[in-house]
Amino acid sequence: MSASPSERNARQRRVEQLEAALLRLTDGAAVLRRQNECLAALHATSLGLIDRLDKEELLEAVLHRAARLTRTEHGYIYLLEPDAAAMQMRVGMGFFKHQLGLRVRPGEGVGGRVWESETFLLIDDYRTWAGRLADKSLDALRAVVGIPLKYRGRVEGVIGLAQVEAGKGFQAEDIVVLERFAELATVALDKARLYAEAIRELAERKRTEETLRESEARYRLLLESSPDPVVVYDVQGAAQYVNPAFEQTFGLRRDELLGKPIDFVPEESWPETRAAIGNMLKGDKIQLFETRRNTRDGRTLDVQLSSTLFFDRDGKPAGNIVTLRDISAQKRAERKLLEYQDQLEERVAARTAELAQEVEDRKRAEGQLRKREKELKAQSLHLKEVNTALKVLLKQREDDRKEFGEVVRSNVKELISPYLEQLKKGRLTSTQKALADILETNLGNIISPFISHLSSNYVNLTPTEIRVANLVKEGKTNKEIAALLYLSKNTILFHRYNIRTKLGLRKSKKNLRAHLLAFEI
Repeated sequence: MSASPSERNARQRRVEQLEAALLRLTDGAAVLRRQNECLAALHATSLGLIDRLDKEELLEAVLHRAARLTRTEHGYIYLLEPDAAAMQMRVGMGFFKHQLGLRVRPGEGVGGRVWESETFLLIDDYRTWAGRLADKSLDALRAVVGIPLKYRGRVEGVIGLAQVEAGKGFQAEDIVVLERFAELATVALDKARLYAEAIRELAERKRTEETLRESEARYRLLLESSPDPVVVYDVQGAAQYVNPAFEQTFGLRRDELLGKPIDFVPEESWPETRAAIGNMLKGDKIQLFETRRNTRDGRTLDVQLSSTLFFDRDGKPAGNIVTLRDISAQKRAERKLLEYQDQLEERVAARTAELAQEVEDRKRAEGQLRKREKELKAQSLHLKEVNTALKVLLKQREDDRKEFGEVVRSNVKELISPYLEQLKKGRLTSTQKALADILETNLGNIISPFISHLSSNYVNLTPTEIRVANLVKEGKTNKEIAALLYLSKNTILFHRYNIRTKLGLRKSKKNLRAHLLAFEI
């Protein structure tokens, strides 16, 4: 039996309703599956953040999970640079793996627009987008989406995904997924920042502790090696530390002193010591305060004391550090110096009286000296006048002697020598020749006093060299000199050579006769 048309129409509507319900159930199941996948990815990513501390690794993990859920292999993360003037691509995958280091400013490209607007940006085709970057290497991009990474109300970066195949794009639910992963990325950045700050604080604390240890070691070494006694007290006045110099100076052992007050202040020094402590507690520093302290063996030392407070972390006084210096030797020296000064003053007074007497004696002596000086000046003036007269007479006598010598030499040269030469050239017997030689010798002895100037000028010359020099000065030739002195010409040349040498003319071209004429003979 066939169904009626109305029944068939009702049945058709029922089938269509069932198909629509089935389609809605199918789409709902797909949405639920996507949401489950998203929640699972978010959960896995959140768990992964727990074990990772490096910022780059954290961001890469977030980017990979977000890309997988949005069915792409291409993504990037921009981070704000320290000066906040630009963003730099710090993480990239797929197409953007080779774009790492790319920098954008506010309003430039997808990252700059998202940074400037502080909201997401979805582009269907990057190639034709008006705000794209001019870089030709970006022509392969198609659909692009960018989500801001916000931290405490400020955009710290941008997370973006892209498609390079035509026909593929991003849906509204992809935006939701990316926003959730952006929150995870922000958490990752915050965690990395906190971790970095913790690491930095830990490193600074370690450096500070190491510096404090080194400083403590240096100060302890300084105190231990100090030649001056040092003691550290707490606020109750108990000794907390004494250095070796303290033990050596006062003869007290460290194990006997620590944790107790040190009983080494003489009774008579307590008032000034209490006053100094009171001033120190008021905030004054004790500098080079001189007092006295006892030693184990009963001696009392003069000491110079300096003290200053040190404080705890709350700024309250925790104790004081005292540095002492034994100045007993200095004090003994000062006392001896005072004694010597007194003695010196007595001697100065006695010496002053002696000097006063000496001054009187000197005044009398000076009066006598002035009187004697006047007498000596008168005598000196008289002697000068007499000396001047004597010089005039001596000069006149010298001139007369020279004139007389010249006359004698000229007469011998002109009136005797020519005839004697002629005589010796004649035919003489041996007796006559001997007599002529004697005559010539005696003439030479007669005029020798008149050639003393020559001898004084030529003290290094021999008598023969003096005679040769005199004949050269008179203009005689070597041949004439040889004939007059009865010597060979070579001998005369030898004597001339010696004369030039002794007169310093051997290497000079100066004429010997001209040089000899320069002397007053």
